[in-house]
Amino acid sequence: MKIQLNILAIALAATLASCTGSGDKGQTDSLAADTTMADTASTPAVLKPKGPKPAWGNNLTPEMQVVLEKLASYGDQPIPTLTPAGARKNHTPTDAVMDVMKENNIPMPPSKVDTTGKSIAVTGGSIHLRMYRPKDASGTLPVIVYYHGGGFVIADLDVYDAAPRVLAEKTGAVVVSVAYRLAPEHKFPTAHEDAFAAYQWVVKNAASINGDPKKIAVAGESAGGNLAVNMAMMARDKRVQLPVAVLAVYPVAGSDMTTPSYQKNAASKPLDKPMMEWFVKHYLNNMGEGKDPRINLVAANLKNLPPVTIITAEYDPLQSEGQLLAKKLESAGVTVDSRNYNGVTHEFFGMGTVLPEARQANDYAASALKKAFAQ
Repeated sequence: MKIQLNILAIALAATLASCTGSGDKGQTDSLAADTTMADTASTPAVLKPKGPKPAWGNNLTPEMQVVLEKLASYGDQPIPTLTPAGARKNHTPTDAVMDVMKENNIPMPPSKVDTTGKSIAVTGGSIHLRMYRPKDASGTLPVIVYYHGGGFVIADLDVYDAAPRVLAEKTGAVVVSVAYRLAPEHKFPTAHEDAFAAYQWVVKNAASINGDPKKIAVAGESAGGNLAVNMAMMARDKRVQLPVAVLAVYPVAGSDMTTPSYQKNAASKPLDKPMMEWFVKHYLNNMGEGKDPRINLVAANLKNLPPVTIITAEYDPLQSEGQLLAKKLESAGVTVDSRNYNGVTHEFFGMGTVLPEARQANDYAASALKKAFAQ
């Protein structure tokens, strides 16, 4: 799927994704109400891989392997060989999940949320926010500010539609998904500054979206997981209202590419070590910035943060740093809950229509957020 999406394709793109593509163009906030891939209550089809397990993933679940086989079948050039503009045109794990569903007659479950959009001013420009509100909800609801993944370089709100959608459905909160500006057009720390501007906007304007200004959490996947933790740190340091909770799904949390999971998963898919090196090269102004605590979270001051929930995956170069971050947070006195999911890869969280582990992780994340909102 290329960047210019038609309305049907956008509607179908309501699942995870991507370490592998799609720029932030051609988006719409009024996604089709009856098609979403965020979650399903029906019994999934039995998915059977066509080939043997990859050398790097002998414990992959059959469902995960089927998605990866479909992603490989598109024959896209590896992201590290492409320009950012070219990488944004690659197929995504979202595309793979959609095609797996189509080929196995897995139905789209009905959407349980309505979406609207708003642009807000930030330093040097503007960014777009997409609001997800549970259908038929009334009164004031908690709010989750969500940041998508893509290594700070690729992906957009459409590619990462599944997580905010399913979080809104399962928590009963308004989810605000943030289209921060991407590198290399906008280098570090632009994404971090845009993310904080969006968080501050929500704190100040929660009432305008029927949100409770005292019950605001932050969440994100991959690069967005890094941003979510940063929002709590920046709010603390700038004396802005703290979020009540942080959800970080396989976050970028360190700058050491020699960790055990980087060694084990150097060739894993859909995220491998060369891709992470490519993301870092395009987002940072120089490699020395990798030591900045906003990137290297495991070395940051983590004291006095709200409760943090961390989700990691077995086949992910970022697994070790996510688990180390959980230990560092605990040592800093922060309430931490973390869970690793075996047999799955980076980007699994939004694949709830085809992966049992994704549905389990969605429930786990939603439970942690609802607990924080109830305090």
